[in-house]
Amino acid sequence: MTRTEPWLPAATTAAALALSALLITATGGSPTAALQALIQGSLGDPTAISQTLLYAAPLLLVAVGTCCSTRSGAFNIGQEGQVLIGALAGATAGLRLAAPEPALPLVVLLAAALAAGTWAWLSALMHRLRGVDIAVSTLLTTFLAQQAVAYAVTTPWLLQESRLGAAAALPQSNTLPPAALLGSLGDHPALQLNLGLAVALAAALLAAVTLDRTRWGLRLTMTGLNPAAAQHAGVPVAAVNAAALATSGALAGMAGAVLLTSPLSTNRLQPDLSINIGWDGLLVALIARNRPLLTIPVAALFAALRAGGSFLAATGVPPYLVDVVKALLTLALVAGRWSHE
Repeated sequence: MTRTEPWLPAATTAAALALSALLITATGGSPTAALQALIQGSLGDPTAISQTLLYAAPLLLVAVGTCCSTRSGAFNIGQEGQVLIGALAGATAGLRLAAPEPALPLVVLLAAALAAGTWAWLSALMHRLRGVDIAVSTLLTTFLAQQAVAYAVTTPWLLQESRLGAAAALPQSNTLPPAALLGSLGDHPALQLNLGLAVALAAALLAAVTLDRTRWGLRLTMTGLNPAAAQHAGVPVAAVNAAALATSGALAGMAGAVLLTSPLSTNRLQPDLSINIGWDGLLVALIARNRPLLTIPVAALFAALRAGGSFLAATGVPPYLVDVVKALLTLALVAGRWSHE
């Protein structure tokens, strides 16, 4: 039998922070200076806050989608690849489709969601037809997605950058037209409230209501808790799993489109566009215990760590220690949830 110990998460988190401080000291840095740099880089001024909010949007989209699939018992761990597939489809739509200017960003987002949702749904199909484990197939398709994007941006008749003259084309696409980019919410000097953040917050709120207040959410939760009992109650388990997995992929694909069309990138499709957003979004959902509303503050924390990480170099601390801190915090918060009696 297990029960929650109120003090345990605080204790494990404190241990993770203490270990992080020791690692920073061991690399020749100052924990206090590192903390100040993280705060300055993520919250110190409007530009830093803008950077944090820009990172929060794709992280939140991936995390909300992960909540949906995990609630159904379909463990999707291929979000990194689905982010790339979404960016690939979004870039294709933005560069090749002649949509009216006000509608073009919406077309890019929908194309990304449809492509990545279908990509994730293929894992559900393989599970249904051949019994292939969903966690394994979603992970392996990540590597296929990476190769697909690399091929697209190095093939002239697909999406490789077109250059005039003798200059060699780079492994990237052309820049998306300005009409395809996500705009800002209102006019705020030095502060960018990107439309992608509004999309992500809306997705989190909609997922919270759907999972906890609707018939489909009940079916999805029943499937995740006990597939046999759900099947006996008349729930189409395979269809529910497939829909949840496709939803997860679609939201990860939208995260790829948000990355592509926001100031976080050069607005070109590149092989490294995903910048580990898929993996971090998976961790956000894990810490939030697959509750969509809880993913909002956790995504904000991970976004702050990303935005502030670039400031660590000035303190003599290697930027990769941010990833170590994220890993330690994830382990601490997950391990601190339960204790045995």
